[in-house]
Amino acid sequence: MENTAPAPGDLLTSARRPAQLEAFGRLLDVLDRLRTECPWDKKQTLQSLRHLTIEETYEISDAILRDDLPDLKKELGDVMLHLTFYARIAAEKGAFDIADVLNAQCEKLIYRHPHIYGDVQADDEDAVKRNWEQLKLKEKGNTTGVLGGVPTSLPALVKAMRIQEKARGAGFDWEEPEQVWQKVQEELGEFGEEYGHGNPAKMQAERAADEFGDLLFSLVNFARFAGINPEEALERTNRKFISRFQYLEKAAEAHGQRLTDLSLAEMDVYWEQAKQQATQPNGAN
Repeated sequence: MENTAPAPGDLLTSARRPAQLEAFGRLLDVLDRLRTECPWDKKQTLQSLRHLTIEETYEISDAILRDDLPDLKKELGDVMLHLTFYARIAAEKGAFDIADVLNAQCEKLIYRHPHIYGDVQADDEDAVKRNWEQLKLKEKGNTTGVLGGVPTSLPALVKAMRIQEKARGAGFDWEEPEQVWQKVQEELGEFGEEYGHGNPAKMQAERAADEFGDLLFSLVNFARFAGINPEEALERTNRKFISRFQYLEKAAEAHGQRLTDLSLAEMDVYWEQAKQQATQPNGAN
């Protein structure tokens, strides 16, 4: 049977638009039927879907970090369903429908890209970001302040990134990476003072926690200057640790040993083997 799948370049052409619109319409039709006939779908509310959407969003992130495009396609479909589901419920309430959502998004994108749809000059990424944040403030009437748009429920690491990005959009930022690195060293020293240089008896717990938070915040700031996403960097390290620790467990089992019976030095032997394996061409990390 001949392979009729589109070539990668074909996916970007306007010739695909009818198929895309048809597929989106099909999703809406399927959801309409499920909402009226399926007991589970009929019962769902905005509140009941919320935690499921959060889980699906993390699954998208996981697929991206693994560079698993087939899985990403599946997870994007799950989130697309949730988005249309929310719009369907809102339409039932007489608030808005999916057309209102999409049109509002298009208008927002046009408004926030005056360098494309208007006569504003923006020659680099930073200029675009500054314009974006300034226009967002203008939309909100500046009633919430520059940082008012940062969701309070964001994980702390992601929230630190967004706070710093918004402050930069308002012109409040370091000028050079070296300045940020100096700040990291300063915060590290202050944390060391509160921690008692490794002496728990001298540690002021609450003040040490404050200084540790300052240190993390400054590291996130430096990561931003270095072009590193700290959330992704930490998750990569998490995965690397898990992979090596699982190797350690399997290696101990293969030698008839229990992990809890090994000394730290014995564990370290297996740990180094895991690191060496990871550097091989077919290594996991």
